[in-house]
Amino acid sequence: MQKTLFTKHLSTLERRWESALEFAGYDACVITAGQARNYFLDDQAAVFRANPHFAQWLPTDEASASVLLVQPGVKPKLFFYQPADYWHQPPQVPHWADEFDVEVHAAEDGLLSALHQSLLQLTANRIALIGEGGLANFPAAEINPVLLLNHLHYHRAYKTEFEVEAMRSASSKAIAGHLAAAAAFEAGGGEFAINLAYLAAAQHTAAELPYSSIVALNEHAGVLHYQHYDRQPPAEIHSFLIDAGARVHGYASDITRTYAKDENGVFASLVARLDAAQRTLIETIRPGVNYLELHISMHRGIGQILAADGIVTCSAEAAFDAGITEYFMPHGLGHLLGLQTHDVGGQLKGVEGGHNPPPARYAALRFTREVAEDMVFTIEPGLYFIPQLLDGLRTSQSAADINWPLLESLIPCGGIRIEDNVRVTGAGVENFTRDAFTAARND
Repeated sequence: MQKTLFTKHLSTLERRWESALEFAGYDACVITAGQARNYFLDDQAAVFRANPHFAQWLPTDEASASVLLVQPGVKPKLFFYQPADYWHQPPQVPHWADEFDVEVHAAEDGLLSALHQSLLQLTANRIALIGEGGLANFPAAEINPVLLLNHLHYHRAYKTEFEVEAMRSASSKAIAGHLAAAAAFEAGGGEFAINLAYLAAAQHTAAELPYSSIVALNEHAGVLHYQHYDRQPPAEIHSFLIDAGARVHGYASDITRTYAKDENGVFASLVARLDAAQRTLIETIRPGVNYLELHISMHRGIGQILAADGIVTCSAEAAFDAGITEYFMPHGLGHLLGLQTHDVGGQLKGVEGGHNPPPARYAALRFTREVAEDMVFTIEPGLYFIPQLLDGLRTSQSAADINWPLLESLIPCGGIRIEDNVRVTGAGVENFTRDAFTAARND
């Protein structure tokens, strides 16, 4: 099944790249996987992650220093680097490579020489290079041309069935981790222990994750990209936020859940209301909807939540109009998702490029395009109690509209984020996240 989907995936890529190369005026393209690089004054390298353009053709991270040559109407040619090495396990040619013309090279110099000779033999007048690598002196190589990248990035938003299936699987792996993390939280575990529980259940090492998991207790949940794991739990636990995903064939899931320790308190009520508002918003998603409008609708929903639980003393509409909701949700509603957690192309106007920025009021929004079938993106509203932002609210004209004693009692909880990964269909959405939670709980 996977191989059949991959073959169809490659057919789609071949059509896209032929169109992109013609549009940008190129006859062929060299795509470098990139290369693991040692830390300064060290013999250890950071974890290697292949150039996403390379990984879309060949889904593997075991391809450091490999190169792909793409030419319309010709079978893609893979120059695969497989060094003779007894210090490390040499990379194996992935089974996906059956679809390519493959040359395996044990020496990097030999690989580059073979690539050079192949380029000299092409009848191509213009050759593009996408990625990193010391190929600038090769014939007619134009490095990362913007016109070509814009065309490719615009179409990366539309996922093939192979990509969709990989992301479904990545969601299922992440949900196994989320359920284990929630159990560890209920058992009184600290951030470090919860993170270990997540990794074990998701069957990932930290290096294999699409991003470093956010495992935040109490006020740490109010640090949007909290990056630490306290070894000991706090003396008193109020809340738990986990933002963690998984990868399958290089494709990411990106999922967040928030839990209240006191299930009967105001914070628990806020979690439930935000969860319900997020579900309601997702039900409105259809092809043709502009993502910015979804973001604005969610801010109106935040206003309703603040009013319902008495955090603001004005109406929900007044809270939105005055910009009060922006102090509680300072980030965008979501982003495109795929080979990269924050996938490219979210603000492109079209295949030719052009930037469609969000309004200044919502400057952090990463996605401003019209929603279309087979796009995959996140919907992740937040409601936070961040002292730095609340200090600004305290000195604003809206300060009199805030129930400050109640709001200050929520600061130790940090904040709330609920994040699902959804695929747009002709009739609405497929929710990878909710579907995976349901399947896991029914097993």
